[in-house]
Amino acid sequence: MFYVGIDIAKLNHFAAVLNSEGEVLIKPFQFSNDNDGFCKLLFSLSTFDKSNLVIGLESTAHYSDNLVEFLVARHFQVCLINPIQTSSMRKNNIRKTKTDKVDTLVIAKTLMLQPLRFCTQEDIDCMHLKNLGRFRQKLVKERTRLKIQLTAYLDRVFPELQYFFKSGLHQKAIYAVLKEAPSPELIASMHLTHLAHLLEVSSHGHFHKEHAKQLRILAQKSVGSSDSALSLQVTQSIEQIELLDRQLKEVESKMNDIVQSLDSVIMTIPGIGSINGGMILGEIGDIHRFAKPKQLLAFAGLDPTVCQSGNFKAHHTRMSKRGSRVLRYALINAAHNVVKNNTTLKAYYDTKIAEGRSHYSALGHCAGKLVRIIHKMLTANVAFNLA
Repeated sequence: MFYVGIDIAKLNHFAAVLNSEGEVLIKPFQFSNDNDGFCKLLFSLSTFDKSNLVIGLESTAHYSDNLVEFLVARHFQVCLINPIQTSSMRKNNIRKTKTDKVDTLVIAKTLMLQPLRFCTQEDIDCMHLKNLGRFRQKLVKERTRLKIQLTAYLDRVFPELQYFFKSGLHQKAIYAVLKEAPSPELIASMHLTHLAHLLEVSSHGHFHKEHAKQLRILAQKSVGSSDSALSLQVTQSIEQIELLDRQLKEVESKMNDIVQSLDSVIMTIPGIGSINGGMILGEIGDIHRFAKPKQLLAFAGLDPTVCQSGNFKAHHTRMSKRGSRVLRYALINAAHNVVKNNTTLKAYYDTKIAEGRSHYSALGHCAGKLVRIIHKMLTANVAFNLA
C-alpha cells in the first residue's frame, strides 16, 4: 500500500508519497491550486495502481473541496483526516518543526495508523448540501434584516398602512403597490381602476375594488412623510427582498434535487422535508464520525451543560448551544414538524409540557430524541418505524 499526504493551502499545496514501511518514495513537492497543478499531481501518481494508493488530506476550511471532488471523480481513494489526529502525530517528533513539507509526511504517516474511510460521491453531495444550507441561512438572515428595515421606513412614509393590511406588511400586494407608488401622495393620485387591478392581480383575487377605494382614502388622510429619499429607500428595499426571495427559491430547489438523489432514510421521518432534511444531512456528513448518539447531540449543541462543584450538582441546566448552529436550527425545526405528525414524539412533547417545561424547552428535548432516532437510522440504514 502507498500513502499520499497532501498539505492544503489557499494557493499552493504540497504532496509526498510513502510506502507501507514509511520510506519516502516521492519527496514533498509543490503543486498549484488550479487545473495545471492538479494535472501535475496526477502525473506524479500515474506510476501507482489506484487500488493500492490512499490519498489523505486534512479537513480544513474549504480549500480542499475542489481537490477532493477532482480526485473522487477520477476514482482515487481519498480520506479526510481530522487535524487533531495529525497534531497528535506531529507531537511525537523530538524536534518541534512545522513546515508544509514536513506536514505532508505527517499526514501520510497518520494514514497508516488510522482506520480508513474513503470519500464517496454521497460525501460530495452532503458537502454541497452543507454549503447550500449555510448559504440559505445567510439569505434568510439578510431578508429578515431588510424586512425589519422596510417596516421602519413605512412607519415614517405611510404609518396607517399596517392597520389596513391585517395579515402584515410583507406580502406581494403591498410590494406591488409600493414599487409603483412608494408614498401616500402617489397612491392617492393613482387611477382607481389601475390600483384595483394591481391589488387584485398581485393578491390572486384576495383584494378587490372596494379595498382599492379604502386604500386611496387612507392615503389621502395619511400623516406620513413625503420625503423622496425615504420613498427611494422603500422601493429599493422591496427590490432587494424580492431578489432574495428568488435566490432562496433557487437554493431550495437545488437542495431538493440533491436530497432526492441521495434518497436518505431520514426522509421517511414524517414532517421532515427536503430543506430541514438537507441541512441535517449536510451538517452531519459521514455519520460514522459519531460513534454514539451523544456525540452527535454534542455536535449539534443540544447536550445539557454540566454544573457541579463539591457536593453541589445542578439537576436542571440549559442546552450547551455549542457545535453546529445550522444543525441545531434544522433539528429543532424538524422536531416541531415531527411532533405534529407522529404520535410517539407528540406524547413525549406533552410529557415535557406536563412537567412544567416551556414550549421551546420541550421542543429541545424532542430534538434530542430525534437525534438519537436519526443516528440509529443512518448507522443501520433503516427507515423510520415509530408509530
